[in-house]
Amino acid sequence: MRIGELAARTGVSVRALRYYEEQHLLISERSPSGQRHYPLSAVDQVELVQQLYAAGLSSKTIVELMPCVVDGNATPGLLERLATERDRIDQRITDLTHARNRLDSVVSAAGDNLLTGRSCRPETIT
Repeated sequence: MRIGELAARTGVSVRALRYYEEQHLLISERSPSGQRHYPLSAVDQVELVQQLYAAGLSSKTIVELMPCVVDGNATPGLLERLATERDRIDQRITDLTHARNRLDSVVSAAGDNLLTGRSCRPETIT
């Protein structure tokens, strides 16, 4: 498939796909006229890259981990890196859950205060 079709299928801009290639996160073959062509598996690969970016991994880290994640080619060092990244993501999930719970408390307190006519002061929120 061509780059425009890959962009449409994944919701990722053509510019981002070109960046992924520059960073060696995605590989295309070139036609004689220079157009990029991707295999169908590129859709899954782009989605994986997006998920890993969303989890906070850098492009450099993704490139290093990609052989293990995509092909299952794992060295002890790669497995250790994956475990480290997984632990970091787990901590991030915990931190985000705490932040969400704090916001829930604010929303709940504000709603209660609206019902009782009290003001919502930051020092009363825990």
